[in-house]
Amino acid sequence: MTLAVDPGSAEPPFRQLKGQIVEAVTRGRLTPGTRMPPVRKLSDEAGVSTATAAKVYRELEETGVLESRGRSGTFVAAGDVRRAALIRAAEEFVALASASGASADDACRAVRDAFERDG
Repeated sequence: MTLAVDPGSAEPPFRQLKGQIVEAVTRGRLTPGTRMPPVRKLSDEAGVSTATAAKVYRELEETGVLESRGRSGTFVAAGDVRRAALIRAAEEFVALASASGASADDACRAVRDAFERDG
């Protein structure tokens, strides 16, 4: 799987890479146990700094999408993919809500309203 950053996108490279990995795991293109490229290789291929690539992996490990196995590398975890996708969607929503000047209360109210309409 090739991960790439679109330099013309308004979305930061970090979010682009993180989203691509979560989407690939959610859609089954990356399955549990798949070895991810080393941080340096990911940074070279995607054209981002090693710090950015490491941050992507670190945050995906925190949410259970990836797992580090020390010197063996980073692998797709057998964790809760649905939760990881929900976290990604929430992060995107928070970024949009914050950019529009919405408060946390406004954002939560909007989510509740959406659930009531779609529920």
